Amino acid sequence: MSKVYSDAKAALAGLLHDNMTIAAGGFGLCGIPENLIAALHDSGVKGLTIVGNNAGVDDFGMGVLLTTRQVKKVMASYVGENKEFERQVLAGELDLELIPQGTLAERLRAGGAGIPGFYTRTGFGTKLTEGKETKVFDGKEYVLEPGIHAEVSMVKAWKGDKSGNLIFRKTSRNFNPMIASCGKVCVAEVEHLVEAGELDPDQIHTPGIFVDRIIQGAKYEKRIEFRTVQGSTAAKKENPIRELMAKRAAQELRDGYYVNLGIGIPTLVANYIPEGMSVTLQSENGLLGIGPFPTEDEVDADLINAGKQTITTRPGSAFFSSADSFTMIRGGHIDLAILGAFEVTDKGDIANWMVPGKMVKGPGGAMDLVAGVKRVVAVMEHCARDGSPKILKECTLPITGLGVVSLIITDLCVFEVKDGGGLVLTELHGDATVDDIRAKTGAPFEVALKS
Repeated sequence: MSKVYSDAKAALAGLLHDNMTIAAGGFGLCGIPENLIAALHDSGVKGLTIVGNNAGVDDFGMGVLLTTRQVKKVMASYVGENKEFERQVLAGELDLELIPQGTLAERLRAGGAGIPGFYTRTGFGTKLTEGKETKVFDGKEYVLEPGIHAEVSMVKAWKGDKSGNLIFRKTSRNFNPMIASCGKVCVAEVEHLVEAGELDPDQIHTPGIFVDRIIQGAKYEKRIEFRTVQGSTAAKKENPIRELMAKRAAQELRDGYYVNLGIGIPTLVANYIPEGMSVTLQSENGLLGIGPFPTEDEVDADLINAGKQTITTRPGSAFFSSADSFTMIRGGHIDLAILGAFEVTDKGDIANWMVPGKMVKGPGGAMDLVAGVKRVVAVMEHCARDGSPKILKECTLPITGLGVVSLIITDLCVFEVKDGGGLVLTELHGDATVDDIRAKTGAPFEVALKS
């Protein structure tokens, strides 16, 4: 029986009904099944539970289903730039199950592999794992997470053949392979549909056994979710404080390191990799091996996949799925993560993913990073906008990870976090004094300033 359908509407015919669960591939707006999402929107089905890394933006991607109130629940890692998504969650109009990004990838993979559940270190002791079963392995606590199944999964690939074999392009692979396997029925759309036998079997990312229906997409907008270009007018307005913190964080890099940089100030660290030092940057969306950057232009993964930007990858570069990305992270293969933070304690606890009642961005990959990488450096402003300290004895905001931060870099100073807890002030920035730091820090500390 042919797997090929004429268009997205035909491919979804007979599969949709109210109150069903649908999983969709993509990371941001990269690698999303644009045509299938449009057909799902036009079908008018209601009460959907949608599963994916995020829910697009207000007027594109899975976000269009939120504005028409077709969704009752979202299972996702990151709210991202979708303001309507965030508004509905804060207003109690939408049920949201936030899942750490690596846990989401693995739950999808487990669901497709017939594995009912697995234990992970990610999220232990946080709000997102309250009430879940835990178990100790080798002296460390782990959380039991269930596999995820969907009635219909929708994925997008670069090339596919009429047998359903799929090849993804660069970071557009992301969540697509796992989502292809977790659905009772998988519908795929591709940019180029070819005859069976035209694709090299050794290059297939998702074998056709996982794909039940396939179409060639009619059109692709390939929008960019969020973009900042270093050469733009806005980017040229340098922020000396942000630059100071980024430069200091770059001093923690070592030759041969594999490094993950969080969003915000940590991203700037890539601009200050010392000349001659070999540092390999890893990104959760499936990219390894860019950095130091060869030019001043910011590398934008969405633009690369849209064919609007090209890069020269360094020797040893690789593209891979989100499941493989978090195998690198949770498995302890990343040497250093540099992350932003809302709050950090003198024990190394970190909070950086939500402000209850005001902001819900989601954990993204941060919970996996702090649980799995070899060393975590937090880069943050010393005080909140109201002047209150952000370095505390106990976090007031939901925890991302317990006892994971080893170094805190602020606009005023640098603290080392001792094993077992306790802060040591090692550096002062600018005109800051020890008395200034004591007045603006919500936890005691020792002083051992480096000359």
